[in-house]
Amino acid sequence: MKTGLLTAACVAALLAGGAFAQPAGGLPPIADDAPIFGSQMMTSQERIEQRDRMRAAKTLEEREKIRAEHHEQMVKRAKERGVTLPEEPPMRGGAMMGPGGGMGGGMGP
Repeated sequence: MKTGLLTAACVAALLAGGAFAQPAGGLPPIADDAPIFGSQMMTSQERIEQRDRMRAAKTLEEREKIRAEHHEQMVKRAKERGVTLPEEPPMRGGAMMGPGGGMGGGMGP
């Protein structure tokens, strides 16, 4: 009897923990220092507004649309200023990834 109660308590704790692990709205949060494509050509107010737009997005698809529109605007701005930027938006997380697909780390060489 005690084993069944203990098992049920463990299962309940695991299920409850999974619910708390999900970010609000199911989307990963946007950090205040998250990199923004073309940020060197933006004012600090424009960077704040871009992050706010990304945070306000309700779905990943909406975030991707905002990201693609922003990329297009930055490419246009770069051409006007004589700066070269990639034509395609970088893959999410790709610019910060290490050779193994992660953030690096490990025990060294």
